[in-house]
Amino acid sequence: MPRFLSRGASLLFSLLLTLFGLLFVTFLIARVVPVDPVLAVVGDRATQAQYDAARISLGLDQPLPVQFVRYLGDVVTGDLGRSNLTSRPVVEDIASAFPATLELATLATLIGVLVGVPAGVIGAVHQGRWPDQTIRVVGLLGYSMPVFWLGLIALLLFYGHLGWVGGPGRLDVSYELAYEFDVTPVTGSILIDSALSGAWDVFRNALSHLILPALVLGYFSLAYISRMTRSFMLEQLSQDYVTTARVKGVSERRVVWVHALGNAMVPLVTVIALSYAALLEGSVLTETVFAWPGLGLYITQALFAADFNAVLGGTLVIGAVFVVLNILSDLVYTLVDPRAR
Repeated sequence: MPRFLSRGASLLFSLLLTLFGLLFVTFLIARVVPVDPVLAVVGDRATQAQYDAARISLGLDQPLPVQFVRYLGDVVTGDLGRSNLTSRPVVEDIASAFPATLELATLATLIGVLVGVPAGVIGAVHQGRWPDQTIRVVGLLGYSMPVFWLGLIALLLFYGHLGWVGGPGRLDVSYELAYEFDVTPVTGSILIDSALSGAWDVFRNALSHLILPALVLGYFSLAYISRMTRSFMLEQLSQDYVTTARVKGVSERRVVWVHALGNAMVPLVTVIALSYAALLEGSVLTETVFAWPGLGLYITQALFAADFNAVLGGTLVIGAVFVVLNILSDLVYTLVDPRAR
């Protein structure tokens, strides 16, 4: 247990150091991009006096070290500045947009795990035969197809032509008013909040909008997870303990799905956590194609509007989530595998 606590303290220090580095990098990005943040605030028709006053109010007249200390202090206190695009604090915008991204990435990760892990196991068991070849081709397609192209084709086919799913956005316009009056916001997830409120018509409509972008994003997740699962399983199935279990008469199903997969899950936990983090930060194109009002779409719109407070705030949050999930996966790895303690 003391070694585990020492490992936790080391990971905490690593987390703080990485977050500090992330803050420093985002600060530098804001200062080196060829866009004047003052003009983004006052506009290109402002007088020189207005420009100078805005520059002073933003603290850009101070030396860079002083600016970084102020930036660090603001972030630590939860102040990410005000968005020029929405005229609201960036923290409020992120708190409003992030649950949509979290909902989408979580369902996509569940699809990736529930389909990708069994597919990887089946591919390893039937190595070189047609099930393995089929799974590898499906995974290769998942890596090869651009997400925006697949999203557009999916929208055209399943929404535009067949009408099986809802279109862009999180709800139909006719259900937005029902959501406002019938659903009590608790988590920010429309599915969870509508289920808690018993608004099952809103739940069904939200699910019809969520399922297509989640499947598109989940396809890329399962392609990665199935490939890594197959690799881990091939390594485990070649171990001596598997041969011993088979010699002792243990059923093949138990050897594969209990013993081998149980050991393969140790490194697979890290793969799933990193895949989840990648979906949280990499869903920009998916959210743009499906007009999904999440953090990715928010950052994209802010970038086109040269709203760097919003861009850097969103980037900082995504980076922090990625780092935290990475640290948590290390902790889970330590708990699952006694050899890592």
